[in-house]
Amino acid sequence: MNIDKKIADDLVANDISFVTTVPCKQLAGVIEEVEARDEIFHIPSNKEDEGMGLCAGAWMGGKRPAIIMQNTAIGVTINTLATLIQYYRMPLPMLISYRGELREPVACQVEMAVHTKALLAQMNIPTYHFHKQSDVEELDMILKYTFMCNKPVAILTDANFWGGYGDQ
Repeated sequence: MNIDKKIADDLVANDISFVTTVPCKQLAGVIEEVEARDEIFHIPSNKEDEGMGLCAGAWMGGKRPAIIMQNTAIGVTINTLATLIQYYRMPLPMLISYRGELREPVACQVEMAVHTKALLAQMNIPTYHFHKQSDVEELDMILKYTFMCNKPVAILTDANFWGGYGDQ
């Protein structure tokens, strides 16, 4: 199964027509797949909180948005999540590379991984952790849930889910 294609297929199947992304090595394949889809308007963001603002604008303009980002910037998104996305009950699927977990080769990524789930829990954001490639089968249901309840939802995808980093 091509995970990148499956993710993009599920986005399209759930009428997600606006996706913003912040670059990450783990997410490169899914970002390329999103960019190639005619059904999705893709706009790269410089920062995660900026991307959330773009998604809020897309939602207010009648589009179903999603953001694809890295967990290491969860800290800078807290204010945007609380005062914009949650306050106005905007659904926002957040596909997040969970850097700093098992098979992570970059030591500085570990520090944010220690706090990611706790920060999301503190904000009462439903969080799902994709560790095995078969976990992607849950994405369609998670996307449906996000738009049914008008809440942001985090989908953490660790290095093991993406196949790790080379020989590690």
